Amino acid sequence: MAKYLVTGAAGFIGFHVVQRLLREGDHEIVGLDVINDYYDVELKYARLEQHGIYRQNLEAAHTIPSETWSNYRFIQVDLADFDFMMAFMLYEKFDCVIHLAAQAGVRYSLTNPRAYTHSNVEGFLSILEGCRHSKVKHLVYASSSSVYGLNGDMPLSEKQGTQHPISLYAATKKANEMMAHTYSHLFKLPTTGLRFFTVYGPWGRPDMALFLFTEAIMKGKPIQVFNKGEMIRDFTYIDDIVESVYRLSLKPAQPSSDWDNHAVEPDHSTAPYRIFNIGNNNPVQLNKYIEAVEEVLEKKSIKNLMDLQPGDVPATFADTQSLEEWVNYKPQTDISDGVRRFVNWYQEFYLAMKYQKEFPNL
Repeated sequence: MAKYLVTGAAGFIGFHVVQRLLREGDHEIVGLDVINDYYDVELKYARLEQHGIYRQNLEAAHTIPSETWSNYRFIQVDLADFDFMMAFMLYEKFDCVIHLAAQAGVRYSLTNPRAYTHSNVEGFLSILEGCRHSKVKHLVYASSSSVYGLNGDMPLSEKQGTQHPISLYAATKKANEMMAHTYSHLFKLPTTGLRFFTVYGPWGRPDMALFLFTEAIMKGKPIQVFNKGEMIRDFTYIDDIVESVYRLSLKPAQPSSDWDNHAVEPDHSTAPYRIFNIGNNNPVQLNKYIEAVEEVLEKKSIKNLMDLQPGDVPATFADTQSLEEWVNYKPQTDISDGVRRFVNWYQEFYLAMKYQKEFPNL
């Protein structure tokens, strides 16, 4: 049995990772989330309820047990509360930390920069220090494909440079990777960074493209199509993300045996440090993604064609060879299948949840 801490447990990816760990049945799991209002908190509470955590029982900075899973507890706290996090992690003594909590969103970082340094830098420092002093055996943390920035050499490989991020969000994720390497080097803390590529699927965030497209098309409203739909994204289905995270959590980073400090490669080190892309390795044009939504809904979209937005990159395409070699897994869900599963969830669960909120007495 391993004892896991999953941060961002009320978030999109964190929710699914907790679910995957619970299915294993032989782990002790603590979920953590601040439950901020970056997007609809009702969706966050609904995710928690799926795992037996109910809002009426929440008490800030206190763990509460799940009412449906005997091996799951949850705590609501801000990661940037450094003193509390240190005491909490020293007391709990986790074997593995899967750190998925972050202030997400490229465009939001243009107008709310301090939210990103607070959550993504100060919060990450709390995690690193907590892992260091409580002797965590493995820290797995979310980075992002956005760190590649101006790099246009496709497919994007972990061995390529990431010196030119083009949003503060990306810069904070790049900072996380550098901070992690420092702790791996100085304190021999095994760290594994995960560069996620455009994650989508059921229980996704309402500010993400698939959610916005589905909602607008169903209502007959226009959708905003950035870069006139010509941008390319390596859309990666949530189940593939979660399986990759779980497998990687079981295999801590090791110092590289073939390190050459005259030919430095950024994805590994003399320290127990690794970086992996987690993407579908099959980029799709945004217009094709929209067509997949239209096909499932059997309804055409009304497109408002727009320019590429500040902070956005025109294309992403993940080289996943390192992931395949390390854990023998390759994400491969086709977008038509993934989009269909999301739309089914949206129609069967999310709309019912919204209806119940608007008409609680019916």
